[in-house]
Amino acid sequence: MGFADRVRIKRTEETERLGLAGREGQVFGYTTPSVTDVAVVGILADDYAVNVHFKELAEGFWFADHLVEQIDHAPGTVMSLEGQNTAWVRLPNGGWQEKSSLG
Repeated sequence: MGFADRVRIKRTEETERLGLAGREGQVFGYTTPSVTDVAVVGILADDYAVNVHFKELAEGFWFADHLVEQIDHAPGTVMSLEGQNTAWVRLPNGGWQEKSSLG
């Protein structure tokens, strides 16, 4: 599972209570909760959490990684950086290709 992957949140008592169980979102990042002090949904097995953004909620949440299951690599996702003239498109295999080189 990596940045921009499309994922689904597993059903647990906590994810159900928060209305997040079964929701699909996109991975926006990772963190070490002991350093960043973010609120995490679920019990951490390791000092590692995954940020999942939900477009329909316009919000993201940090999850213990065992609560996040990969659906696919979100092929077709376009990523760009402010101030850069280049964009990258996500490929089905999880790689990225510069948009300018996509014929």
